[in-house]
Amino acid sequence: MRFSLCNEVLREWPFERQCAYTAALGYAGLEVAPFTLADDPTRIPAREAARLKAVAADHGLVVTGLHWLLVAPAGLSITDPDPIVAGRTRDAMLALVELCAALGGSVLVHGSPQQRKLPETGADRARATALAHFATAGEAAAAAGVTYCIEPLSPEETGFINTVAEAAAMVEAAGTPGLATMLDTAAAAAGEAEPAAAVLDQWLPTGRIAHVQLNDRNRRGPGQGGDRFGPVLAALQHHGWDRPVAIEPFVYLPDAPATAAASIAYLRGVLDGLEGRT
Repeated sequence: MRFSLCNEVLREWPFERQCAYTAALGYAGLEVAPFTLADDPTRIPAREAARLKAVAADHGLVVTGLHWLLVAPAGLSITDPDPIVAGRTRDAMLALVELCAALGGSVLVHGSPQQRKLPETGADRARATALAHFATAGEAAAAAGVTYCIEPLSPEETGFINTVAEAAAMVEAAGTPGLATMLDTAAAAAGEAEPAAAVLDQWLPTGRIAHVQLNDRNRRGPGQGGDRFGPVLAALQHHGWDRPVAIEPFVYLPDAPATAAASIAYLRGVLDGLEGRT
């Protein structure tokens, strides 16, 4: 099983140093938050994307995908029907699809809770606006050879799309290729009625889940809280998962480099234990 580190963990470092350290720990790749690359990542030139892809490759890594898509530039929203905001948001999503493909990534993870808030009035119109954005992004993703994933987030972060079932319903309503959903274990702990492993058992056979992110419900790395990840990894193995699995902690204790190191060490230990049972 290949693990990818979400690069904002090391965002205080230059990209080259991020790659060197991530590779030294044994990760297979980096999942990139675009805002760590530029103030306006939608305007990153093709030559710069090619350079970043080459830097990762020089360290034996791949850029596995993008996440936290709409943090920058400011003022984006998938639920705001204002034509100017909607146009800027659509253009940003399409640009990030192209950036993901140029970096060699295979998946985009659309979380961005602040950019998907539902208004107190006009929620139905806001949902319809979001659906149109996702449909457009899915079409562009299919054309670029990548997958655009709607991320279910915890109810504490947003009231819009909190479960895999809700995200899958949005995917089905959009009806476009290139669109899928994913599972984040911390969000699943807060939003799903069943444990993450059970959610995977239910949805992986449908093909709707195209990505998985691992983190503890305390928002630290895997193994740094009360959650145990053996059932999650076992479910992935049982269903023949062959894609990278991303590590996305939000709280870094004692610090970010130690969190990255502890997370993959813990997960390797879990995998060794699973292999010992077979």
